[in-house]
Amino acid sequence: MNTALLYHLLDVDPADGPAELLHRARGSRHLPHLVLSALAREDVRMGEPARAELRRARARADRYAGLALDLARSTGVRAIHGLPLAGYYPTDLLRPQAALDLVAPGEAALWQAVVRLVTDHPVETIDVTLLGDRPHHTAVTVRWPAEDPLLDPWYRVRLATAALPGDCATVPVRPYLVADDHVECLIALAEAQLRHGRNSGAGEPPVAPDPLTLLDLSCLTDQPFEPAETAAVLAAYRLAPEAAALLDLAAPLLPLGTLAAVRTALTPELAPERRRRAEAATTPRLPVRHGTLLRRTVIRHTWDEARLLGAGDSHEGGALLLTPVADFLLGAPDASPTHADRSTALDALHHWDTHC
Repeated sequence: MNTALLYHLLDVDPADGPAELLHRARGSRHLPHLVLSALAREDVRMGEPARAELRRARARADRYAGLALDLARSTGVRAIHGLPLAGYYPTDLLRPQAALDLVAPGEAALWQAVVRLVTDHPVETIDVTLLGDRPHHTAVTVRWPAEDPLLDPWYRVRLATAALPGDCATVPVRPYLVADDHVECLIALAEAQLRHGRNSGAGEPPVAPDPLTLLDLSCLTDQPFEPAETAAVLAAYRLAPEAAALLDLAAPLLPLGTLAAVRTALTPELAPERRRRAEAATTPRLPVRHGTLLRRTVIRHTWDEARLLGAGDSHEGGALLLTPVADFLLGAPDASPTHADRSTALDALHHWDTHC
């Protein structure tokens, strides 16, 4: 991987120079860090502001790696997607990480990790989402300011009890991710295509992946993929169409290496998966409930899990989610609660505080 590939993927004429390459990269919140590190490894001239931005970005990446290691040892959560992919980059090239993604073996481990983060860092926002009804999976995102809160992306750690959430419609939640490391990274890239609506269902036009995805893929092309086995694993995780579409779009832009044979092996898996999705489209969508923060709380160290409480008859279908670190009003992701909803929920919380 070199700056020539970056010029190509960002559609910049090399004659326009590194300043234009960096300017184009700033259309993404994190891609400038990769460009800066690529320019630094080729000894391109840069001033102190650029060097300082790169230093902060490297410190951010190191902090994510340290967090992942610490939380793995103390709670059993493990990193997926971004941090493992960063391990396949050259050591002097910085892979951008919008967030640290962690999967927990269960709800108790998830909340233990959240408590550690809230205790050890100046967390300012906590978001929670429940996937499914009974039982459900929990996803939590915590954020806190970067060293320079105006210039740098904030720290963001996403934790979930499901490794692959699917699309809540035709691809189900898959709680566990178990494969060789490089295969897991390919699965993560395919899942991201699904999550961002870049799937390749019948009749859908292909949507080009973002440059970072292509760079990630370029770091995997010399890994020892076994074509038939890899295709079977992708099919088992219901991601054959996304993986095939990603490789098809990448093929004109970069050499696929060992992934070329994987693309060939995926072909027989596409039609069966599309049939499964067509059948699944006739069934109800997986319910998704998003939590609106009502209040932060003193940490409830004795709680292993969150508690669901009704929020009162006046809030149809509403519920309170009491967690070890904060309390939330649950509702549809695209519907903000009204003032009356919040008032009812806060009254219910007051009642719970008084009588429980």
